[in-house]
Amino acid sequence: MNKLDCFLTRAEGLLSRLEGVLPASTVQVPDWQAAAAFRWDHRQRTLHPVANFQRIQLADLLGIDDQKKRIGQNTRQFVKGGTANNVLLSGARGTGKSSLVKALLNEYADSGLRVIQIEKSGLVDLPLIVGLVEGRPERFILYCDDLSFNADEDGYQTLKAALDGDLVAFSDNLLIYATSNRRHLMPDYMSDNLATKYAGEEIHPAESVEEKVSLSERFGLWISFYPFSQDEYLAICARWLQRHGWMHGMTDEVRRNALQWSLSRGSRSGRVAGQFAKDWCGKIL
Repeated sequence: MNKLDCFLTRAEGLLSRLEGVLPASTVQVPDWQAAAAFRWDHRQRTLHPVANFQRIQLADLLGIDDQKKRIGQNTRQFVKGGTANNVLLSGARGTGKSSLVKALLNEYADSGLRVIQIEKSGLVDLPLIVGLVEGRPERFILYCDDLSFNADEDGYQTLKAALDGDLVAFSDNLLIYATSNRRHLMPDYMSDNLATKYAGEEIHPAESVEEKVSLSERFGLWISFYPFSQDEYLAICARWLQRHGWMHGMTDEVRRNALQWSLSRGSRSGRVAGQFAKDWCGKIL
């Protein structure tokens, strides 16, 4: 590598590191009436409207009535201008965590609810987003899907401070809804437990364990999702089959194929039920 190439490589690396440190340019204010859903672009520091947002409805989500009730109440309070909590939806994969957030937007978009989807890498831009929505009449949910961290990631500390602990007040028209397969959002290692110290009968948990629990504890509302029973899975299959045009109900043949499909996937989840319905209706209809 010649000197020029070496210099350009080093300069590019330096600019990349400085990107998150230097003051950001003015963020363009989006047209909040152009869409109900937006996506935050971390590299460009801007919001893009999502025109074709999934039109899933709360009634389409079966087997999670308690979860719908709890998060629905929290969201209604928020939309009506009342106090509400940030929400962590965690648990089994494919059980409706992400779909529930999308269904809430479709339920309350006409009441002024807006959803901003953000990737984990974009969480360092939280102060910019708070500045964009502050003072707006709409109510905003900052939605982060499939969230999990390693301790050295930049967005971890930013999110932790924003949820509870930052000296700067969080905007009262913004909540964070995050989904994750991890309850504590960070991986747990055996070495964390080995660092625990014992003094007589008193147990002092290692600080690394406390650190990993502290982020999820800053979400005011925890909503857990569990694997579906066979009957729940078949009921979800029947709902999606009907949505895709199958009007013959859960015949013995359909039931047998639905169960075989779940065995081949190793899961009885809403996602798997939807995939079976698409496959069945696509072949038969």
